[in-house]
Amino acid sequence: MLNNKVIVIVGGEGLLGKAFVNVVTHARGIAINADIVSKNYPIDITSKESIQQLIEKVKNQYGKIDAVVNSAYPRTKTFGNHFFDVEYEDFCVNTNLQLGGAFLVMQQFSKCFKEQGYGNIVNISSIQGVVAPKFETYEGTTMSSPIAYSAIKSGIIHMTKYVAKYLKGLNIRVNCISPGGILDGQNELFLEQYKNVCLNKGMLENSDLNGTLIYLLSDMSKCINGQNIIVDDGFSI
Repeated sequence: MLNNKVIVIVGGEGLLGKAFVNVVTHARGIAINADIVSKNYPIDITSKESIQQLIEKVKNQYGKIDAVVNSAYPRTKTFGNHFFDVEYEDFCVNTNLQLGGAFLVMQQFSKCFKEQGYGNIVNISSIQGVVAPKFETYEGTTMSSPIAYSAIKSGIIHMTKYVAKYLKGLNIRVNCISPGGILDGQNELFLEQYKNVCLNKGMLENSDLNGTLIYLLSDMSKCINGQNIIVDDGFSI
């Protein structure tokens, strides 16, 4: 379906990134696993130079880049602190890492795509960037939804729309996927409470985004631009 399209997966070693690399390869695309811990395609999304070096390496090797998927999720160890425990400095650091990093990825790949004459950017946001958290899902657990997470993910959605419109006429598409919660070893109480506010499955597996991703990367979605597609089993209803 992707017919040898060269797709850079930023954050390819992460929970979502690994699933994205696999499904792109399965769809006959060329998946470039770019991650801060990658030996072949290292990238630090907070460094313009690092992003530029990755772009040049991929272009030199394959002659083109058809799309980039930004699923990187850099954060500090205190990222999950509850609202009253969040320090200003930590809020700023996490916002710089994730939202600032997303900006740099879009900026630098947009330059590449403008020179190339076409391109495709897919950002990964979250349902928490669309609606406020449902705090009842965390009752009885030590978990919470970080305030910075909501700010970052809502910012990514709006930057997606901004960049899509800014690049009008350049044959570059920019879209976003906002998933619900992804299974990652959460405790049973949280999983049960989360399922209660969804319609069927509840928490998603990382592979549940695969169909939406392949659609956005393929030519079937050539008229989809500046959009945020929600995949959340009805959490946001």
